[in-house]
Amino acid sequence: MKKLVIASLVVLCGITAQAQTDNVTLNVRLNPIQTLVVNPQQKTVNLDYTTKQHYNDGVSSRQENHLNIFSTGGFEVKVKASGSELTNSGTAGPNGNIAAATIKLTALAGTQDALADAQYSQNIELSATEGVIASSTKGARDKNIDIEYKAAGNDAYLDKYVANQTPTTFTTTVTYTIYAK
Repeated sequence: MKKLVIASLVVLCGITAQAQTDNVTLNVRLNPIQTLVVNPQQKTVNLDYTTKQHYNDGVSSRQENHLNIFSTGGFEVKVKASGSELTNSGTAGPNGNIAAATIKLTALAGTQDALADAQYSQNIELSATEGVIASSTKGARDKNIDIEYKAAGNDAYLDKYVANQTPTTFTTTVTYTIYAK
């Protein structure tokens, strides 16, 4: 009976419950992140000429899973040398330095966690100017790129050896950079 009286009073007095609404703006904010890491065990790459055939054919070294990529969205990886020549840290020989352009780089899909849907550049001449070595229109999480370094044959370095420097070493710093695309 009590309930009936209360219900009747509520109806008679016009007290009714009304739903309240309000809005929230929800944003998903994506920031660009690109990382590129050179395999720590491959921070030094040696191209050793130890036989007559090496001077004739040239030498190469494929560095498997050399670069590890993370990128939100498309990207491109560029490469450049610290200068237009590889220099001898010892006494310079009579025939000067080695032109960086005589070193060719080729990018390939990594042997582990390969980067799918990528375009890889072949035989890029090493230069003090950046060149695109790999690119993708899609993002990547911890994907790998192999890099093959190839030095000239045809006796291009035959006269570069300096007496009493065994081995005679010519050096440059190779820099890889990743850019959002």
